[in-house]
Amino acid sequence: MTDSLWTYAGIALAVLLVVGGVVAGLLRGRGGAERDLDVPGTEGPGTPGAADADLAPDGAIGTIEHPGEVVDDTEAPPAPVPVPEPEPVPAVETPEEPAGRLRRLRSRLARSNSALGKGLLALLSGGSLDDAAWEEVEDTLLAADLGVAATTELVEGLRTRVAVEGTTDEAVVRGWLREELLALVDPTMDRSLADARVDGRPACVLVVGVNGTGKTTTVGKLARVLVAEDKDVVLGAADTFRAAAADQLETWGGRVGVPTIRSDREGADPASVAFDAVKAAAEMEADVVVVDTAGRLQNKAGLMDELGKVKRVIEKQSPVDEVLLVLDATTGQNGMKQAEVFSEVVGITGIVLTKLDGTAKGGIVVAVQRALGVPVKLVGLGEGPDDLAPFDAEAFVDAIVE
Repeated sequence: MTDSLWTYAGIALAVLLVVGGVVAGLLRGRGGAERDLDVPGTEGPGTPGAADADLAPDGAIGTIEHPGEVVDDTEAPPAPVPVPEPEPVPAVETPEEPAGRLRRLRSRLARSNSALGKGLLALLSGGSLDDAAWEEVEDTLLAADLGVAATTELVEGLRTRVAVEGTTDEAVVRGWLREELLALVDPTMDRSLADARVDGRPACVLVVGVNGTGKTTTVGKLARVLVAEDKDVVLGAADTFRAAAADQLETWGGRVGVPTIRSDREGADPASVAFDAVKAAAEMEADVVVVDTAGRLQNKAGLMDELGKVKRVIEKQSPVDEVLLVLDATTGQNGMKQAEVFSEVVGITGIVLTKLDGTAKGGIVVAVQRALGVPVKLVGLGEGPDDLAPFDAEAFVDAIVE
């Protein structure tokens, strides 16, 4: 009997174990099926929002946070990059006409040379022109840098007139002085600039001078003179030794709409830059090309030889029609040696006298013309952009004697 009870208990335990295993398997299968229904990217079962997984209208998977509203979880497009506004182009200036400059020429020269004119008139009309008085006239003219030869010529002419006419009336003496000075300045000299096309090519102007005469500034002002006369101009920045020279020239040209040919490399061969400028001017069909060169001392043989090379290289492409020497009027007779050396190397055709309004030594005009046999063509009368004017012999003399 006892053995039978243990047998029935074992059978019951086995049945319970089998039933329990079946129930556990069913439960595991149901959980796996539920997990297979989970949508990637959504919350697990039993958490808020898990049943809200849906497709957005465009087919992308989204999450409905509120009824009727779909929130797209894709990345927002990048914000547009702001485009900087272009810098305003500076307006092109209109240079002053040469006629207006000539009016200023007379008034400014009158102020700077008033001591010379008044001193001469006081001596000549004083009533007693003895030898001592004539010596004082000579000293006054020499102090004005007229030069020994020109001074002697002027004094002899005046002494002859006084002896013949026998008068020292101021109005009469003023007329004599004007005539004698005008003859020395020589209004018959050709003071025109090479500024028009020649044989189908641009006129070529080479500008030279020593350091500190305001050469690059003078080239910039010359461009304004030419533009005021309706010329198409190209500038050549062949001063490659001064770092700021090309920038300075380009600024001058840009103000009046004139292109500047330059090298981007500091210390480039100036002859090569000059050659390129002349070539570019021909391609642009310009009226005139003006080439700036580095300032150099006349006693530096190497630098003067280099200047000669610049001219020779230019002439492989085009004749050089004009060589302008820039002289500082305040240097007086010291500028004469400079002028002579430059003339020997590159053949000066005209003089530009700067700072003429700041000196009473206007006689340098006569001295340099007589020494070189070439005319003063332009004079600088101040710091303004339009303070470079064509030289007028009569206006110059009138400014002295009036």
